[in-house]
Amino acid sequence: MIILLICAAIIVFIAFFLLYYPPFGKQVPRAQRIQFQQLSNFKHRRFLNQTPTSMSMGAADFMSILKDYLYGNPNRNPASPLPMKPVDPASIPQKEGIRVTWFGHSALMLEMEGSTVLLDPMFGKSPSPLPVLGNQRYSKDIPINLEELPVIDAVIFSHDHYDHLDYDSVRKLKGKVRHFYVPLGLGSHLQRWGIPKENITEHNWWDSSALDGLQLVCTPARHFSGRSLFDRDSTLWSSWVIIGRESRVYFSGDSGYGPHFREIGEKYGPFDVTFMECGQYDKRWAHIHMMPEETVQAHLDVRGRRLLPIHWAGFTLAFHDWNEPVERVIRAARQKQVDIVTPRIGEPVTLSSSVFDPDTSSVWWRGIDRRVNGSIRESE
Repeated sequence: MIILLICAAIIVFIAFFLLYYPPFGKQVPRAQRIQFQQLSNFKHRRFLNQTPTSMSMGAADFMSILKDYLYGNPNRNPASPLPMKPVDPASIPQKEGIRVTWFGHSALMLEMEGSTVLLDPMFGKSPSPLPVLGNQRYSKDIPINLEELPVIDAVIFSHDHYDHLDYDSVRKLKGKVRHFYVPLGLGSHLQRWGIPKENITEHNWWDSSALDGLQLVCTPARHFSGRSLFDRDSTLWSSWVIIGRESRVYFSGDSGYGPHFREIGEKYGPFDVTFMECGQYDKRWAHIHMMPEETVQAHLDVRGRRLLPIHWAGFTLAFHDWNEPVERVIRAARQKQVDIVTPRIGEPVTLSSSVFDPDTSSVWWRGIDRRVNGSIRESE
């Protein structure tokens, strides 16, 4: 009886923890789920990818993952904190053209034709509901004091995973952001965290919104969603197209490779610059995260001019070397004759009518970690 009572108490504690701990967000309301049932990409209480995407793993996969965890890879983390270039808040926003600042992983600040937009602004120290237990940010901090940020015109989220949608970051930004644009269902999380409903616009794939002369289009991705044990795929995931009077930008969010890239390119390309995920991949989950070579092909599919690789140099979420993604994507870009830019964290990249500032195409990470193997040195 005592054992049963202890087990029951543990179950009750876990249930209340999942229900009331704020970083988990909030379940999509029943009324909204009923509305989702009318959508072609929602079935059996879950959103679906355009391309059938299996994420099931067999016993052999789980055993191989366990083996990788136990034996580890000493190169999964950099040997020292990554350097940052401080961002001057007084320089925001840039009035003409495009300027982008990468904060590591997938967090970006886009200054485009007078508007300032944050893309997946995950500024926390760890992509975990319990940061003290999660792996830590490589750069230890971000290159800007959020309290000094000017008014941000928009925040765009691609999906609700912890390395993209962060509770503490939203709480710090909520008084500085005019409007939030998110895929379907993410509004529930934001409202629980204090964002007024009227300041949130939810989108299905191919829906669009207008923002001060910009057009924001929610476009497909090949991924999944969920923040707790019981909400897998209950909210939508997406990529985003941002169209200005003179410029076009594509943000991949998280995505496995698929035909949606070509479809997006045919509808909205060509793009002046693409922000494409290139890290946290593994053959065991290749359907939901691209290999770096696929990153370059996806860039070509959407008809991009220049590629800025993201989803690396932030956190360890896979088993590859921490700097392998950028090395592989550079190698693939050279083979396909793709212009690629690799700025330091916090380093602003200004897009002119012809080229990026050449200083933002350095190989800065090679000075951080001397454990680079011979095959990578050959790519220099």
